[in-house]
Amino acid sequence: MLSLKQSLIENQSIKLGESAQTWQEAIAVAAAPLIASGAVERDYPTAIIASTEKIGPYYILMPGMAMPHARPEDGVKRDAFSLVVLKNPVVFSDGKEVSVFITLAATSSDIHTGIAIPQIVAVFELPNIIQRLEQASEVNEVLSIIDEADMSAYLNE
Repeated sequence: MLSLKQSLIENQSIKLGESAQTWQEAIAVAAAPLIASGAVERDYPTAIIASTEKIGPYYILMPGMAMPHARPEDGVKRDAFSLVVLKNPVVFSDGKEVSVFITLAATSSDIHTGIAIPQIVAVFELPNIIQRLEQASEVNEVLSIIDEADMSAYLNE
């Protein structure tokens, strides 16, 4: 099973205090750790940007947080997550501001809906989660926050 925490550790894909001026740049920054780890191809962020321009930022899940992703055929090599926190939020076309990006690379829709989304919901139900992630300065702080989430309520193993 794809574990959010394990994926972040294995892919070394937690990045804190990153910078981006536009939402497009933020997508590229958020996907960069997945490109670096080999989980996705170089064009993966381009596919996310293209779908966003076509249908809007459908992956903004709550104020301050987005889960950008594209389809498996858009360059996903293996299931993985990255978690990127920007120093300053970027503004999307709908006016929403986002500073926390959990980029998802999923090889199938089953992984996306059955495994990835439930773990992200569990983490982002934690109190003050956006502020806590924005204030984190060490990768271990982020991993400790993830450990607080009760995944069992959402995952059917």
